[in-house]
Amino acid sequence: MGLEKVHLQTRAIRSRELLLFSSGCGIGAALLGICVESKMWRLKIFFFALLMLALVPMTGQFSDPGARAEGDAPLFTVWLQELRAEALGQGISAATLDVALAGVRPIPRVIELDRSQPEGTLTFKQYMDLVVPNSRVAKGRVMLKENAVALKAVHKVYNVQPRFIVALWGIETNFGQHTGGFSVIASLATLAFDGRRSAYFRSELLNALRILEEGHIAPDAMTGSWAGAMGQSQFMPSSFVRFAIDFDGDGKRDIWTTKLDVFGSAANYLSESGWKGDQTWGRKVRLPANFDTALASLKISNSLADWQALGVRRANGQNLPIVAGMMGSIVFPGGNDGPAFLVYDNFKTTLKWNRSTYFAMAVGHLADRISGQ
Repeated sequence: MGLEKVHLQTRAIRSRELLLFSSGCGIGAALLGICVESKMWRLKIFFFALLMLALVPMTGQFSDPGARAEGDAPLFTVWLQELRAEALGQGISAATLDVALAGVRPIPRVIELDRSQPEGTLTFKQYMDLVVPNSRVAKGRVMLKENAVALKAVHKVYNVQPRFIVALWGIETNFGQHTGGFSVIASLATLAFDGRRSAYFRSELLNALRILEEGHIAPDAMTGSWAGAMGQSQFMPSSFVRFAIDFDGDGKRDIWTTKLDVFGSAANYLSESGWKGDQTWGRKVRLPANFDTALASLKISNSLADWQALGVRRANGQNLPIVAGMMGSIVFPGGNDGPAFLVYDNFKTTLKWNRSTYFAMAVGHLADRISGQ
C-alpha cells in the first residue's frame, strides 16, 4: 500500500495506485502524511497531533459547504443501490452485500480529513529523527527477535530479508499498533460518492466487497485508515487483491491479526515488485570535491566499479564493495548540500510501495539499525 505520487496523506491513501499518500495512509509514515516537493527534496507533512486524530473516527462537519454529506442521504441511497447492482453483476452475493452495506452512510469526518490538510515542512534530518527514533529501533529489534521463526519462514519463500519486513511494519503501523479505526466499507463509500476521485474509490470499494465475499475478514472487523488502507501492512483493497497471501494456510488472507499473513503479504508485494534478496538497499557515501551533481539522479544508474572510478567512496573513506552486476544511483534526499547516498535496486523497489524518497530512506535506515548495521 499511496494521491500516491503527489500527496501522501496520513494513514490515508496507502494504495500504490493513488497519487501517493503518505502512504498505507502508512503514518511517521504510519503517523505522517507527506508531500513530495520537486527539486528541493523536501516533504510536506501533517502536524503530528492532527495526524493522531486522523487515525480515529470522529464526528465533525464538512469544511467545504458544498461537500456531499449526510444531507444528501436520498442521493446516497440511490447511489448505493447502483453500486449494489454493479457488485451483484461482478459476482458478489446478495448475502454479502446485505451485511456489508447495511447502515452505511457518508462519514463527514472522512471528507473533512480528505479536504483539510494542515501542512508543515520537515527537513530530511527532521523526518528521519521523527520516523526512525531510537525507541522504534529498540522495539524493532525486539520484534525481529520475537518473530524470528515466522520471518525466517517468509524469507525462505520470498527471499526478502526479515529486517526490511520489520522496518516496513514499524513505519507503516508502528508494528501493528496503529492500523486505523474507520470502517473500510463506509470510508470508501463516502469517498466514492463524494465525486472528486469517485472512479478510483468506487473500484477500491468493489475490491473491498470482493474481499468480504471471499471470507477473509468479517465486515465489522474490516477497519483501516480514513482512505481505506487496511491492516498492519496498510494495503488498499486493490493491493490486497494483488499481493495479500494466506501464509498460515487457514484459508484467509488476514493482514489485520495474523502476523504470518502480514509478513508474507508484505514480502510478496516486494518480491513481485522486483526485490533482490542478495542485495541491500544502499549506503551513505563520500563524494569527491569535484563531483558533478548532475549525476545525482535515480534515472542515472552505474555499476559500483564505475562510481568507484568517479571517486565515490563509502562514508568512512573506504572503497565501495564491487559486486558484479550490482547497479546504483546517487541521491541527495536533503538537497545538494546534504548527505549523499548510493542507492541500489531494492531502494527503487521500496519506492513502488511508497513513492517518497524520504520514506524509502527511512525504511532502509531503520532496517540497518534494527539489524545492528
